[in-house]
Amino acid sequence: MPPRVKRPGEGPDEPAGRHYHAPQRAEAAARTKARIREAASALFVERGYVVTTIRDIAHAAGVGERTVYAAFPGKADLFRHLLDVATVGDERPVAVADRPEIRDAFDETDPRAAIGRAIDYTVALFERAGDLIMVTVQAADADPDMRAAADAGSRATRQLWLTLTQTLHRAGALRPGLSAQTAADILYALASPHTHQLLRRHCRWSPQRYRTWLTGAATQQLLRESAAT
Repeated sequence: MPPRVKRPGEGPDEPAGRHYHAPQRAEAAARTKARIREAASALFVERGYVVTTIRDIAHAAGVGERTVYAAFPGKADLFRHLLDVATVGDERPVAVADRPEIRDAFDETDPRAAIGRAIDYTVALFERAGDLIMVTVQAADADPDMRAAADAGSRATRQLWLTLTQTLHRAGALRPGLSAQTAADILYALASPHTHQLLRRHCRWSPQRYRTWLTGAATQQLLRESAAT
């Protein structure tokens, strides 16, 4: 039998067609990772971070513990991944401050529209990640990883709002006597995961009702009368 002629792109010892299986393996791995994320998110929100174990997550996801550890070195790594993906909505390594929606909001020349766009993004973020953010808050006193996550999220959020209010201040849109820092503090309190949790989960407001209230409250508290109308 004559020797087989290698196809273009095959390595010296690679069996023919082997590389065709790589996309299928990658898709299967992605599906498994998604199941792990879904199971872990549900358990962390329902039970809390501290008492939830990798064994619990593996069982809920229908995989072995080794499979979970192969994807994530530990529980803290898994939670950070969950929170990062939920916060930005995908697995791209692009921070919230660098997302086009936020940049567009900060570049908006109409103060009301700038606040509205920023609130729209914030509400969508909380709908994806609000419950997980609250997990970090609730577990912060019991776990150093959760304390670090909560503190990092707090710092990033305050800086994000300060960037917006500094822009509004330079445009002369803030209420008389209101500094950019105080305006950022007000947004930090109004648009907090705690308030989202109270109104959306406890009071069972709809996302639209919550968005409308938050936009109105932020506009009323921050903008001078001529810019708020």
